Amino acid sequence: MLLLLAVFLAGSVILPFLVRWLGAQAFVLGALIPAAAFVHTLVQTPQVMDARDAPFESYSWIPQLGLNLSMRMDVLGWVLTLIVTGVGALVLLYCRWYFFDDGREVGQFAGVLLGFAGAMYGLVLTDDLVMLVMFWELTSILSYLLIGHYRRRAASRRAALQALLVTTLGGLVMFVGVILLVIEAGTASIRELLALAPTGPLVDAAVVMLLIGAITKSALFPFHFWLPGAMAAPTPVSAYLHAAAMVKAGIYLIARFAPIFALSAPWRPIVITLGVLTLLLGGIQALRETDLKRILAFGTVSQLGFFAVAVGYGTPAAALAGLALVIGHALFKSALFLIVGVIDRQLSTRDIDELSGLGRQAPVMATAAFISIASMMGVAPTIGYVAKESTLAALLEDAQHGSVWGWVALIGATIGAVLTAAYGCRFLWGAFWRKRDRDGAAMPETAWPDPPVGFLSAPIILAGLTIAAGIGAPAVDAALQGYATSLGPEAPGHLALWHGLEPALLLSVGAIAAGIGVFVLSIRTRWDRRRRMLPFTAADAYYLVMRGVDRLSVLTTSLTQRGSLPLYVGTIFVVLLAAEATALVAALPERLALSAWHTPVQIVVAPVMAVAGIVAVRARKRYTGVVLVSVTGLGMVVLFATSGAPDLALTQILVETVTMVTFALVLRRLPSRMGEHNASVGRIPRALLAIGVGVVMASVAIVATQARMFDPISLDFPQLAYELGHGKNVVNVALVDLRGWDTMGELSVLVLAATGVASLVFVTHRADLLSATRDLPETTRRSTARRPLVETDQGPRFQTTENRGAPRAWLVSGQQVKAENRSLLLEVIVRVLFHTIILVSIYLLFAGHNLPGGGFAGGLVAGMALVMRYIAGGRWELGAAAPTDAGRLLGAGLVLAVGAALVPLFFGMAPLQSAVWEAEVPLLGHLEFVSSTIFDVGVYLTVIGLVLDVLRSLGAEVDRQALETRGRGVTT
Repeated sequence: MLLLLAVFLAGSVILPFLVRWLGAQAFVLGALIPAAAFVHTLVQTPQVMDARDAPFESYSWIPQLGLNLSMRMDVLGWVLTLIVTGVGALVLLYCRWYFFDDGREVGQFAGVLLGFAGAMYGLVLTDDLVMLVMFWELTSILSYLLIGHYRRRAASRRAALQALLVTTLGGLVMFVGVILLVIEAGTASIRELLALAPTGPLVDAAVVMLLIGAITKSALFPFHFWLPGAMAAPTPVSAYLHAAAMVKAGIYLIARFAPIFALSAPWRPIVITLGVLTLLLGGIQALRETDLKRILAFGTVSQLGFFAVAVGYGTPAAALAGLALVIGHALFKSALFLIVGVIDRQLSTRDIDELSGLGRQAPVMATAAFISIASMMGVAPTIGYVAKESTLAALLEDAQHGSVWGWVALIGATIGAVLTAAYGCRFLWGAFWRKRDRDGAAMPETAWPDPPVGFLSAPIILAGLTIAAGIGAPAVDAALQGYATSLGPEAPGHLALWHGLEPALLLSVGAIAAGIGVFVLSIRTRWDRRRRMLPFTAADAYYLVMRGVDRLSVLTTSLTQRGSLPLYVGTIFVVLLAAEATALVAALPERLALSAWHTPVQIVVAPVMAVAGIVAVRARKRYTGVVLVSVTGLGMVVLFATSGAPDLALTQILVETVTMVTFALVLRRLPSRMGEHNASVGRIPRALLAIGVGVVMASVAIVATQARMFDPISLDFPQLAYELGHGKNVVNVALVDLRGWDTMGELSVLVLAATGVASLVFVTHRADLLSATRDLPETTRRSTARRPLVETDQGPRFQTTENRGAPRAWLVSGQQVKAENRSLLLEVIVRVLFHTIILVSIYLLFAGHNLPGGGFAGGLVAGMALVMRYIAGGRWELGAAAPTDAGRLLGAGLVLAVGAALVPLFFGMAPLQSAVWEAEVPLLGHLEFVSSTIFDVGVYLTVIGLVLDVLRSLGAEVDRQALETRGRGVTT
């Protein structure tokens, strides 16, 4: 099972590439994975039926937190696994024809759909509550991507966001309930939890939270509105997520914990009340829809309410019938959605007012639809009939024993059965009947182009299984008995095609007859065409809440974001001053052991830094202020270098240089003198605030050094670096090994910072326009600046006419930069030194484990080489120096760092744990390679990507925008 879960993950990564290569035919290959899981589940059937020896696998993932990748296949998990994998395989096969003409554009869709199948596979089989929550949230995220597949359509984006918000909110509440349950029971194992059956007020609160998660996921009232909106997704998504898989997750959760919580105080009032309301509301609304998918969507909402009542009622007989209902619904509703997809794909419409006479033209498809609707209505010999009659019999039996909730559930289920028959007739009439217009004349038959045979294979198979499961009711009964008996010692009854003339049969037949009458009456009276019945619905409440959130955010932003940077910084400093000063007063030590200096160099450097800071405040020109601020940083370089920290000194001087260049790039678009437009106001309060912050921070540093009670762990770093990290450079080993998690967090911050800066500067697009010049000949390069941008598959590019026979230009900037702005000597020197500096950076990268250097320093040196190329030749020279996109370097660096952290897990080691390889190589001698070097390479690439992104955005893009502004005659 764990291996199959890994195969699902790997397949979801590989399938998009297969789709690009093979087109829609790759869906057939994708279907093999859930098909293999389906076969594996069938093979496990004998062992599953033996409850004492259910298949169980476990892998200790994070033992410190008690998290295990454990999977157990009992009867309930076995049933849901067969549904998830079987229907999943058929839906993926169906996609082969659904996306036949745009197969190469659905690679992401294919991977996400297969990944969703894997997430559902893990969800229904996991034996760990925390892992269940993780799979739960993963299905929400993947369903968001699937529902929003048509991202250019506002309706798809809106529906995807709605589904994500509702299900994620419920998932967060459920997560709190899971935590309470795990703490109260002392275990996260579902198997052990079911054996313990904890009780108490805290457990009741946890049960309510679990039910909230189930209600939101399975679209029960009042969260039922998201499911019909999700019909904006492609039809395969509707057939799989909203008929067979995702919405079943909430029902699965109810069924999973019904054996121990069904008799708790909050269970039945919540489950039965909301289930009956959902059953009735969904059925009524389905009678008023004209879109075939929306008829099925509201029908699904209604059916989910029915399932919640059945599986959550808490008796063995109801549980047995409820699980049969889940099986039947997965078969007939998936088939119906897929049939609607065929109609929509062939006719480009799902409106019943535009369809007429399809039954005669497509008899095979119509037959499959009739069988599926018969199962939904509860007509023999389908599985739907078996399940519905058994459910009514179970509820009736409990009601006759005096149960109030039994009567509520029975009456609601009977009325719901009437509505199910009514909207089932509406679907058949709308999709296949020959209709008449308002004047009573027969409508012409809709022209029907026959679809490929394979396109109808999935719904035909599902319809056939619907009848086969009904006829084979005794076999289904034997398979499900193991779950039913877990709810109590009383006999659960039996699933069969014929139980004799009993009240449940009369209720079932009467409901079908009444439903047909309701449908005919709704058509005759045109009740289905009237405006909505309720003036305010749950969907209206959702949009009202969202509008309230939007307005509150606008109000909050208008009050706090005043557009004044000094106000923002001043607010931060005031809060810092108040908080830290209070803490200092409360924790001020009685004695302070202070030293005037540690090295004589400090006596010289510290006054210089202080004077530079004071003069920087008095500077009137911006660039002068930047240079003076950099003096304080260079003073830190001297202090580090004389205190035995060459790594820090090297890094600090590189950081200061890159920072000063960044400031210089920004200052080009600002007035040269400070206060030309907006002079500083409130100088005295600002000065007092600055002095206060300075004094407080100095006091914090003094007090913090006196507050240590135990020896710092850093005293052990030299030994740990040598023994664990296999390196002599303590600083570098600490960054990539001992404190690698901190470094990974800092890398994430760097990526976010670079992305944020670029997003502010790049206004219309994020495409790389510079590296496009690297392979162009000289004649093309000369005219590139004058050619317009055109849209291509790779983004905006310059329109060029390439002549590969022309000579190439060595200095690209020679054709772009004005003569008076060029320094030929500087360009040549930088060109000559560029590759040498890159080699030095690579040396620092690999030498940093034992000598001063490392990925951060090496990346900054390589970044400085790019800075030199940009300064020497402008943006065109930068494009020739870095023929790749900065985002790729940032992403590659982060992937390498994360990979270096995760790979040790597969070998039973701790995350980021290093391994060393040693070898004797001829001529080279003894060589060592430490795995943390891969992490350092990730740091190296991320730093280069950051510098390149800053140069591309604050440098090259600002140059381009300034050039366009001057070209339009706009002065800045």
